[in-house]
Amino acid sequence: MSSDHCTDFDFEFGRWRVIHRRLKQRLADCRDWETFEGTSETRPVLGGNGNVEDQLLHISTGSYRAIAVRSFDPATRAWAIWWLDSRAPHGLDVPVIGGFADGVGTFLADDTHEGRPIKLRFLWLNTHTDSPRWEQAMSADGGQSWETNWTMDFARAD
Repeated sequence: MSSDHCTDFDFEFGRWRVIHRRLKQRLADCRDWETFEGTSETRPVLGGNGNVEDQLLHISTGSYRAIAVRSFDPATRAWAIWWLDSRAPHGLDVPVIGGFADGVGTFLADDTHEGRPIKLRFLWLNTHTDSPRWEQAMSADGGQSWETNWTMDFARAD
């Protein structure tokens, strides 16, 4: 392992049970949430400077798989995270870029939602515990306000 190996995501290695909570509509002043279960398994790649998170999500319309691919750049000390969903197998999402400070992982990207430009934010919280949490939020006003539209609460499956 290189001396530049980054351990930021080591907390996520292994198998997890996941409780997902997701807004039914995004950036539409929606207050209706759907909750569903899933599983996740994360393993290191790239000599420890990357990892792959394999998700199985059980939504009401049927189960599907997705992966998060993460890569760390030792020169910039930044992570990039891509999401690939089996329902759109050739549609790799724009990467969110960022890192960890004071125990919170913050990752940002410029993206689009339903044809309009937005800012996208991922947060990793409680990473020093046995129950880490991931949150996704979108902003339609350049980051002045955020709508959290998806959360994942993790519990060890091992």
